[in-house]
Amino acid sequence: MNTATYAELAASSDHAVAVTIAFVGGLIVACALIWAVRVGMQVMDKDTHHPAPEEQPHMPDTGPVREMREMREPDDVPVVARDGQRLMPHELHRASTRTGKDQKPRRWSPGSSGSFGGGGLGRT
Repeated sequence: MNTATYAELAASSDHAVAVTIAFVGGLIVACALIWAVRVGMQVMDKDTHHPAPEEQPHMPDTGPVREMREMREPDDVPVVARDGQRLMPHELHRASTRTGKDQKPRRWSPGSSGSFGGGGLGRT
C-alpha cells in the first residue's frame, strides 16, 4: 500500500463514522465510571461511621510502647513413657517457646560459610 491509499482510507466516510462511534462509546464508558465512583462515595459517606477525635486511639499515659528483644528457646513437649500417664491439653503451655537462659545473641563466627553450599570451608 502507498500513501495515496492511506489518504483515501482516512478520507472515507465509513472510517470517520467508525472513529466517531468509537469516541462516543469511550466517552459513555468514561462517564459511567465517573458516575459509579461518585455514587459509591455518597453511599460510603452515608453508611460508615467515622470516629470522632475522642474515639481515636491515644498514647498510653506511660508513654510509647517500646520493642522488647529477647532470645527464645524451644519449649518442647515432655516425653512420657509408655506406661506413664498421658499428657492432657491443660498441661501444655500456650507458647511453643520460652525466654532463653543465654540472652547473648548468636553472631556470625569466622570460618563458617553462612549457608549450605556457599563455597566456604564451614566450621573446621
